[in-house]
Amino acid sequence: MRFARPALLVTALLTAMSASAAPKPATPLTAQSNAEWLRKLPFSDRADYEDAKRGLVARFPERTIKAADGSVAWDFDAYAFESAADSPSTVNPSLWRLAQLNNEAGLFKVTDRVYQIRGNDLANMNIIEGDTGLIVIDTLLTAETARAALDLYYAHRPRKPIVAVIYTHSHADHFGGVRGIVSDADVKSGKVAIIAPHGFMDEAVSENVLAGTAMSRRAQYMYGTNLPKRATGQVDTGLGKALARGTMTLLAPTSLVEKPIETRRIDGVDIEFQLTPGTEAPAEMNIYLPQFRTLCIAENAVRTQHNLLTLRGAQVRDAKGWSYFLAQSLLRYGDRTDVLIGQHHWPTWGRANIVELLSDQRDMYAYLNDQTLRLMNLGYSPLEIADQLKTLPQPLASKWYARDYYGSVSHNVRAVYQRYLGFYDGNPAHLNPLPPESAAKKTIEWMGGADAVLGKLRDAFARGEYRWVAQIGNELVFADPSNEAARALQADALEQLGYQSENATWRNIYLSGAQELRDGVRKSTQGATSSSDLVRALTVQNFFDFLAVRLNADKAAGKTMTLNWQFTDLGQRYAMTLRNSALTYVSEAQHTQPTATVTLTKATLDQISLKQLTLPQAIQSGAIRIDGNPQAVAGLFGMLDTFDSSFNLVTPHGYQK
Repeated sequence: MRFARPALLVTALLTAMSASAAPKPATPLTAQSNAEWLRKLPFSDRADYEDAKRGLVARFPERTIKAADGSVAWDFDAYAFESAADSPSTVNPSLWRLAQLNNEAGLFKVTDRVYQIRGNDLANMNIIEGDTGLIVIDTLLTAETARAALDLYYAHRPRKPIVAVIYTHSHADHFGGVRGIVSDADVKSGKVAIIAPHGFMDEAVSENVLAGTAMSRRAQYMYGTNLPKRATGQVDTGLGKALARGTMTLLAPTSLVEKPIETRRIDGVDIEFQLTPGTEAPAEMNIYLPQFRTLCIAENAVRTQHNLLTLRGAQVRDAKGWSYFLAQSLLRYGDRTDVLIGQHHWPTWGRANIVELLSDQRDMYAYLNDQTLRLMNLGYSPLEIADQLKTLPQPLASKWYARDYYGSVSHNVRAVYQRYLGFYDGNPAHLNPLPPESAAKKTIEWMGGADAVLGKLRDAFARGEYRWVAQIGNELVFADPSNEAARALQADALEQLGYQSENATWRNIYLSGAQELRDGVRKSTQGATSSSDLVRALTVQNFFDFLAVRLNADKAAGKTMTLNWQFTDLGQRYAMTLRNSALTYVSEAQHTQPTATVTLTKATLDQISLKQLTLPQAIQSGAIRIDGNPQAVAGLFGMLDTFDSSFNLVTPHGYQK
């Protein structure tokens, strides 16, 4: 999330459009590179294919799931092209294998009273049958896909009411569908309990707010949301097929798990919660069901190497802590678990298999952390470390669930470096380099000009040196983005890198870059849509923090202002100061002589945030009362930037094709 797959700025709602420029085929060198993968890994091992189908109760009856506005939230036929046994030359065979496995969609019986719905969203929904009702573990990303999952379950199992919903962690694809399966009224009345780990709401709401626009834009690349689904386009995300499009929702937990280990009995089912903070998500927990000898490992162990730094952007995760909690889970539950379920991919059956998987995943994150630190202390830079630690050690590197489908050794070791030492690698030449455009123009000039560089790049492309072409081609594009030949060659190089990539997110990023170099950046008609539930869940502090991020320093230069804010429904007061082009605030305080005092309710603030109400309308209607300088608040809002997530990534900022 993974999205922390984006919480407020919902990448899942971005419109996917087909590229106007046709993709190129795989070059002979790419086809040869992909064919060689068939000798690198144990493709004759078909156990995962059997496990991915094991326990199938039923497929989804309809071929599409419709969103609230009538559009398609999920299309089960979108990946029909992946039914071919042999991978096409444009897809890495290892990734093709995972893409096929992630395409197994339906209702599955895991063990007695434990069911799983997969393949209709990025994540899984797990259902535990209690004595009188159902306990749902995670609710997918959207209300539409969650409702379809529950409908499929009810079509084949007794129609018991939901008595509890458990959020395993704070990423949106695990809570966003909640209103599709339970109502606010049932939660408020106590009919449905919602249980989450300590810190859930803060993390779920705030994780993507301040950098939300940039994160949303990068997530388009990471998940390939604008790529067509085909053998030359998006085939998978590594964790699942894609992000569903629909309505993201949120109902706040009614109960939090606060202790490191906490046991509860819910509707006749004993449940042991293990908090694992700071692992795959800042707020996360595993769930053990002793009566069913089943461990839900949340997203702490999946059938891929996970991200220590997700490529959409987020805070770096703690590989050492992640490994530690996996070790604790293995110690506590390994000998008494017969089934392992997670919030992505298919289950694992058998104690020996479960112990091996958890041990390997524990070792994987420990290896990435410790070996990066070893090489870092020997003086190596991030890229040098990534080059030395190209793969995991054997036999771990040959385990399918340790492959680089989502995270990768290459970007994870650089994340470990960043966590400990930051962006600077210690080389003075990298301390204050020229910005990309200036550096590119000088580099291309020193290399003999655009024509000379283009000729050399074409020769390098013919030799299959796609990484080098992409690296120098980027300089050529940034030196002169109007050079169509440069953009075309850069796109061709990125495309071949995408075709060769085992990592689904790398593939999506490469192919998204190639598409935009050819066609330009498309403006989404829907834009980045905010979930009303998430906006309402924002605290006043969240809102003020985001105002400070939006403040245009140039517009605010030389201006000073003090504002008192009073929220009558919350009983909260804030003293805000604009000074030195910085917007700061203090809670439970008031200026003695403010420029103005603003009195309102949190509900009014939410309406303004959701663009259901303008500031002038709120003032005119009396929803906002301003004492003091009536122009102060309007003046502040006039200094704020509005963010657009359609900014350039593979061409200079501001360039328009």
